[in-house]
Amino acid sequence: MRRRRSVVGGRHAIVQLLIVGLLAGGALAQKAPEKLRDSVAACLACHDDKQLSVQLRDGATMSLHVDPQGFLHSVHGSQLVCTDCHARYEENHPSGATFPSRRAYAIASYETCKKCHFDTYTRTLESVHYELLKNGLDSAPICTDCHGAHNIQNPHEKRAMVSRSCASCHDGVYLRYAKSVHGKALEEGGNQDVPACADCHTHHQIQAPGTTQFRLGSPQICIRCHGDRQLMAKYGISATVAQTYLSDFHGVTASLAGGGALLPQQVVVTCIDCHGVHDIASPRLMGGEAMKASVAATCAKCHEGASPAFPAAWLSHYEPSLRHAPLVFFVQLFYKVFIPFVVIGLVLQVLLHLYRVSLGR
Repeated sequence: MRRRRSVVGGRHAIVQLLIVGLLAGGALAQKAPEKLRDSVAACLACHDDKQLSVQLRDGATMSLHVDPQGFLHSVHGSQLVCTDCHARYEENHPSGATFPSRRAYAIASYETCKKCHFDTYTRTLESVHYELLKNGLDSAPICTDCHGAHNIQNPHEKRAMVSRSCASCHDGVYLRYAKSVHGKALEEGGNQDVPACADCHTHHQIQAPGTTQFRLGSPQICIRCHGDRQLMAKYGISATVAQTYLSDFHGVTASLAGGGALLPQQVVVTCIDCHGVHDIASPRLMGGEAMKASVAATCAKCHEGASPAFPAAWLSHYEPSLRHAPLVFFVQLFYKVFIPFVVIGLVLQVLLHLYRVSLGR
C-alpha cells in the first residue's frame, strides 16, 4: 500500500506510474493492451500486481488485483475509466482498510452502479433481495455479486451465465433446474430459446416466489413462451396453452382469484402446481406410461381417490382436432352446426307465427 499511497495526484502521478511500469521489465506493455486508456493503464501499473492487497479492520485480507485483459474485454472496458467508479486518487481514494469487512466494502459500493444504471438500480429497490439487505441480511446479493466488478460481461449474450450467477446462492435450485428439460437444453445443448432464471423471475425486480401474487401470476410467465405459436412450432408443442388453460375450470378459478373474487386459501391450480417449478420434465423423455402415472399422481393431490385413468378425461393443452381427440372434435363440430340451426329455426318459427297472427287481424 505504500507504493500506492506515495502518488499524490494529478498528471504527474500518471506519468510517474507509467514510468514505473515500463521500468519493471515491460510488464505493463504485456498485461495492459494498447487499447486501454492511459488513465486505466496508470492504475493497472500497481493493480496488475497479484500480490497487491489491503488488510481490513476485521483482520481479513482483500486483494486489490485487477486483470487488465478481464477489464478490457468487459462491457466497461472501452467506455469507462477507473475513476468513473472509484473516487479520484488525489481526493479520496477508497481504501478497504476503512471498512470493518470485505462485505461491508462491497455493500458500501452498491450505489456506485446507479450513476449510470439509475433505472435498473431503482428496480432493485423493489426486489426481494433488497428487502433482505435492508432488513440486515448482509449476504443478500448486490450488483457485483451477480455481474462481477471489473470483468462484467453482457448478460444478454450468454444466458447460461445468468443461471450460473444465481447458482452461487441458489445452488440447490440450480441443480434441479440443470436436470430439467429447460436446463438440459440450455446447459448441454446451448439452446437460447429455453428460459433461464431471469426469464421467469426477471433480472432486477425479483419478487418473492412464495407469495400468492407470484403463484397466481405464474401462468402469464409460462404463456410468454408457450403461447408463442412460432416458437412452439419449432418443437412441435401446442401453443394453445393460454386458451385451453384459461377456458377450463382451473384457469377460470385462477382468473377469479387474481381479480380478488376468491380468497387466497381457496383451491386454485396453476401451471407450477402440475408441472413443477425448476424440475420440469419432458413428456417425450419420460415416456408415455411414466408421464400418465406422473399426471395421475399430480391430479390425486387435489382429487382424492381419483383412479389412474382420471387424467384421460383431460384434453391436455391441445384443442380438439382430427389428430388430438377426434371424437371430441366431431361432437364439437356437430354442436357448432346443430345449435345455430336450432336457434335460427326457433327464431324463424316465432317470426312466422307473428306474421300469421298479424294477417289474421
